[in-house]
Amino acid sequence: MEVTRRELLGLVGAIPLASLSGGVLAGCAQTAASAGNGFQRVRPSDAGWPNQASWEGLRGRLKGKLIEIHSPLQACAGQAQSASCTALFKALKNPYFIGDNVALTQTLGWADAWTSRPSVYAVAAENAADVAAAVNFARENALRLVIKGGGHSYLGTSNAPDSLLIWTRRMNKISVHDAFVGQGCSGRVSARPAVSVGAGAIWMHTYNEVTTRHGRYVQGGGCATVGVAGLIQSGGFGSFSKNYGIAAASLLEAEVVTADGKVLLVNECSHPELFWGLKGGGGGSLGVVTRVTLETHDLPATFGAFFATVQARSAKAYRRLIAKLLDFYAKNLFNPHWGEQILLRPDNSIEFYMVFQGLGKDQVEALWKPFFDWLRNDSDMEVKSAPQLTVLPARYFWDPATLKKVPGVVLSDDRPDAPADNVFWSGNLPETGHYLHAYQSAWLPAALLDKSRQAALADTLYAASRHFELSLHCNKGMAGGSAAAIARSRKTAMNPAVLEAFALVIIAAGSEPAYPGIAGHEPDVQAARIDAHAIDAAMEEIYRLVPKAQAGAYVSESNYFDDAWQESYWGPNYPRLAAVKKKYDPDCLFFVHNGVGTEGWSRDGFTKRS
Repeated sequence: MEVTRRELLGLVGAIPLASLSGGVLAGCAQTAASAGNGFQRVRPSDAGWPNQASWEGLRGRLKGKLIEIHSPLQACAGQAQSASCTALFKALKNPYFIGDNVALTQTLGWADAWTSRPSVYAVAAENAADVAAAVNFARENALRLVIKGGGHSYLGTSNAPDSLLIWTRRMNKISVHDAFVGQGCSGRVSARPAVSVGAGAIWMHTYNEVTTRHGRYVQGGGCATVGVAGLIQSGGFGSFSKNYGIAAASLLEAEVVTADGKVLLVNECSHPELFWGLKGGGGGSLGVVTRVTLETHDLPATFGAFFATVQARSAKAYRRLIAKLLDFYAKNLFNPHWGEQILLRPDNSIEFYMVFQGLGKDQVEALWKPFFDWLRNDSDMEVKSAPQLTVLPARYFWDPATLKKVPGVVLSDDRPDAPADNVFWSGNLPETGHYLHAYQSAWLPAALLDKSRQAALADTLYAASRHFELSLHCNKGMAGGSAAAIARSRKTAMNPAVLEAFALVIIAAGSEPAYPGIAGHEPDVQAARIDAHAIDAAMEEIYRLVPKAQAGAYVSESNYFDDAWQESYWGPNYPRLAAVKKKYDPDCLFFVHNGVGTEGWSRDGFTKRS
């Protein structure tokens, strides 16, 4: 049978890198998990799977919070035209519906990589004690364990068939503090305004509580329905990261259940290495985070958004347009005020989806005027969509009542009894219930914005855009940010390449909700492979300018098939993270795809090769 390129990369990715063998980097390899001919976790078909009495015993200890899972998607197999299946696929465009269903994930799969499939049982945890009971049961019975909060993982880390799921959705309490000091830190650190957030909370509700109701700012994620705890563990970026830092940089304390079932409060004074590892070491990899406490910040006077689309009338003119864009960006947007995206498309257009903080309407209009004057005076250029500018008092930027008054900005949870504050950005609708074809990212060093190097960067972006659409996420690179934001972000576990980058380039493709085996809704694998090939070609253009080892990648938005993920995600920080993993989870109970310490494990997390 022919082995596809992606299958080959998957096999290669399972082989430990030669430079990482032995010592602390062996992580899970030096324990009972690798004794003899290897370690095998059990499935329901295996003799070692817990019997019904064991499961009932766990249910009793959890006071009924053990759920047997049945996916609504499986019910559609052979009944794709039924009214219930039609309603389900409509509901799969509502992120709140997906988040509240224990069997579903926000991404339904990735071509040639994985398909969303539910666990056998889920612990619907309401506190850390529930989580500890699940952790102990999984460890004692050699079960595959998986953790789901928001369920947004592109790499499929929040689902696994034949497993036990820890579902944190019900742990969604949000508490604001005027002056917080972590456990054991009294007299060692100053008290700071903060917010404590349960592992099941999402960012829209957190922003609404902190900003709308309390007049403070917390640095979180841009997509409003992403889970708070998962984003923090992966580093995390929001629209205003250039001014406030990587989301994980604001972490003051975390409650976490470790592989031995202990509940720890970790901060810079207690278990400092685990605390550091949780700030960007990857969600669900070092333990089960049940609560995070994040520093909050003073609000600026305003938050705002800027949208426009421009287009060149020829390929040659498009190369000129890109050069003009880079010069304008370097002079006017490369600072703590601006964030979000600039899209470069194969049709020679550029779309601006930008946000800003601390600027007024007149300032923004004056800043952009020279750029649009240049466009209108050049016969080779066209303004396809005139600039749209919205400026709000910062306190109302995440206020559902205010947002609903602005046409087209947000969509609401359309279920009959949904809370009024269940809203999400309309721009995130394509990602809801989607099926991925490919997804890759790389950090672009700020040195490329130097006048002497802008031409080379323009050539590269132009060449990449010939293959596929690419997006420059200007908020996902800390260069050009405030000094305080950079200083805080330097203390995270993320690849230090982020500190020198002006943007993260993302090249990705996906489709509307699709699922194998459901007629009329099956993924188009041929189209997916065509997209993946084109995205590979576009990324090769990027790597010609910035070598892959230098560019790195953002763990939450990266290539499933990356065979050098240790270097891509964490760079020189990986050995330190591997040591944390070896100390707190030596047997790799917490397995996620391309996670710290998983060298030598099968892709599904069931088999540790000797």
